[in-house]
Amino acid sequence: MLVGQPFETLKTLTQVQSKSATTNTAKQINTVAKQSLFQTATNLYSTAGIRGFYRGGVPLLLGGGLMRSAQFGVCNSVLPILDTRYGKVAPSNYWFGCVNPHIVAAGWAGGIGRGLVEGPFEMVKVRRQVVSDWQYKQLLNGFGTTMFRNSFLFSSFVIYMDIFRQQIEERFDTKVSPFIKAGTCASMAWLTIWPIDVIKTRRQSGKYEGRSIGYLLKDVIRSGHMYKGLGVGLLRGFIANGASMEVYSVVEKELASRFNA
Repeated sequence: MLVGQPFETLKTLTQVQSKSATTNTAKQINTVAKQSLFQTATNLYSTAGIRGFYRGGVPLLLGGGLMRSAQFGVCNSVLPILDTRYGKVAPSNYWFGCVNPHIVAAGWAGGIGRGLVEGPFEMVKVRRQVVSDWQYKQLLNGFGTTMFRNSFLFSSFVIYMDIFRQQIEERFDTKVSPFIKAGTCASMAWLTIWPIDVIKTRRQSGKYEGRSIGYLLKDVIRSGHMYKGLGVGLLRGFIANGASMEVYSVVEKELASRFNA
């Protein structure tokens, strides 16, 4: 999780930049809203040093293992249940010729499992990254949006992973490294749901108090901020998810060989 933390912090700071923020003066809001990514990084370094890029790292570290275990654990439990109960879906019945509906359902369930764990940790992480006070009664702020985002995010990820397997690895009889495969599919998944993530971050930041989800949705569309922070977010997603899957694969092989699994 800490591999991509500096990029995650910059992503969050970029996403909350808007004239609709309610915690600064009008002059400060206009200045911040126009900052480039480089300016955001420079300002962060000048005010907080290297440590500033790792704000929110503790809740992310504490919740990271749990949420990843939840998403893969639930997904890998639901998929065989669906295959056993309804039978495996034949490739001829895949949606659009490449999307396995059981993968979609299992991914959606995995996203919900992740959201149940991640919600409170994500709220604290965002508040620490933007240096905004919070209280324990606010731990579930943005919980519904986080659940909604994760359902689409993880289901998109496993769908892309399965399509990658079909169209690249099986078609060309090759094996792509877990880092490249997971990094690419994670980037595509983030690209698919990015506007939802912008809304989620703003909802949890504390800088849009009193703003409803509907207002935030209209605001990001009207202001052209639907893909704000996308560049650094995709970079973070590729590195973090690629590294995570690489480590996961190595550990899985080691455990399998050691315990003859």
